[in-house]
Amino acid sequence: MQIPLKIFSILISRTLQKPKIWNRQIHTFSNRILNWQPSTLILTSFITAIILGALLLKLPAATNTGHIGWINAIFTSTSAVCVTGLVVIDTGSYFSTFGQLVILALIQVGGLGVMTISLILFKWLGRSITFRHRRVMQDLFTHTPRKDIFKLVKNIIFLTFTIEGIGIIVLTVHWYGELGLQRAAYMALFHSVSGFCNAGFSLFHDSMVRYGGSLLLNATLGGLIVLGGIGFPVFYDLQCWFKKRKNIRYRLSIQTKIVLLTTFILIVSGALMFAFLERSALADNASVTQRILTPLFQSMTCRTAGFNTTAIDQLNDATLCMMIFLMFFGASPGSCGGGVKTTTLALLTIFAVSRIRKQRWVNIFKKSVPHETVMRSISLVLISSIIISTVLFLMLSGDLILTGQEVTNVRGSFLPYFFETVSAFGTVGLSMGVTSELNSLGKCLIILTMIIGRVGVLTFAYIIAGSDPVNGVERAEENMMIG
Repeated sequence: MQIPLKIFSILISRTLQKPKIWNRQIHTFSNRILNWQPSTLILTSFITAIILGALLLKLPAATNTGHIGWINAIFTSTSAVCVTGLVVIDTGSYFSTFGQLVILALIQVGGLGVMTISLILFKWLGRSITFRHRRVMQDLFTHTPRKDIFKLVKNIIFLTFTIEGIGIIVLTVHWYGELGLQRAAYMALFHSVSGFCNAGFSLFHDSMVRYGGSLLLNATLGGLIVLGGIGFPVFYDLQCWFKKRKNIRYRLSIQTKIVLLTTFILIVSGALMFAFLERSALADNASVTQRILTPLFQSMTCRTAGFNTTAIDQLNDATLCMMIFLMFFGASPGSCGGGVKTTTLALLTIFAVSRIRKQRWVNIFKKSVPHETVMRSISLVLISSIIISTVLFLMLSGDLILTGQEVTNVRGSFLPYFFETVSAFGTVGLSMGVTSELNSLGKCLIILTMIIGRVGVLTFAYIIAGSDPVNGVERAEENMMIG
């Protein structure tokens, strides 16, 4: 009898010790993770969120039918975490309320950034923030090193929930008469978060086409999209300027000025181009209010958000070409959107003007931009173009790769697939209707493109080549012709 009692007491003591052992192991594991390179940590956090989201969407309670394929679950989870908005199945009808809330949570986590959420949790648990974790947050949200990184993150969280809360109230008022209070509040919550995070997910099968003439919805959703796309560093800089301008002479950073100016120019020029190119369709099928709202809304949303108040597949080729250009550059750094970023477009434009004028330095607002930053912007555009071209080629030749049969209907598929690829890379979410028709290879390629577009091309380059430049062998120079 004594032997079983001893065995039982040993088991009890080990069981009581297991939580301490598990806590120690978790602590060691988390420290190892936080010691990774910042670029690897960012990518891993997004992939982890995507996998967890796909597992939740695979639950029978997440869909009305009780089943969803693995590739569609991963695609939907990736689109939500990367705040893209491309869908292979209709969000409003296929997913249950639980599934929609899972997608909404993934959108919020993806919009704020997984590292932002983890920083708040670490502070809440009383854990110290490592130097690498601080570097990650600085790479995501600041253009210069800051000591008050946690204060910046708190401002980001507060700002996000405040703006989304205002959007929820206004959109609830908009849908109250049509849907009733409870349903209107739910729809307002989903679309406010989706709008500010620039996700483009909608519970309506036609996105916002039915509300193309609503001034309140267009203004509210458009405002959420713009605010979510200009970047958290701009908000923080404007907040500091507003607080300190009375006491000290606080100057806005170059990034803030460039982001605000470029965003304004792209919205206005995009709206004017859309109105000019689609003037016949707008004149025939729209009211006076809609003729103004549709070009303005599509100019704002096609850069990063993915909502649409007009059928994309019915636009002419010139309009689609203009939208591809806007989608390629996307939102601003440190925002919820993807793409090459507005600052890159502005920097390359000023760089080209400087070279035409035979000027050595790139000067913006009486400041000179470092040469390394200019070279990074050129590399970013070049690598992004190569990625888009490669993905487009593989999608067009997908039938040949998968089945070995000859490729059919490539000529008619080029523009829709090109539009789809750039939309995924810019994490926009607009589509000409080919998303649901993609084969397995096409879906995998779009998934990869969405991750690259959200995490950033330079982050992937850092993972492959390392963030610190390596000095090569310098040899004798010899000139060559270009252009």
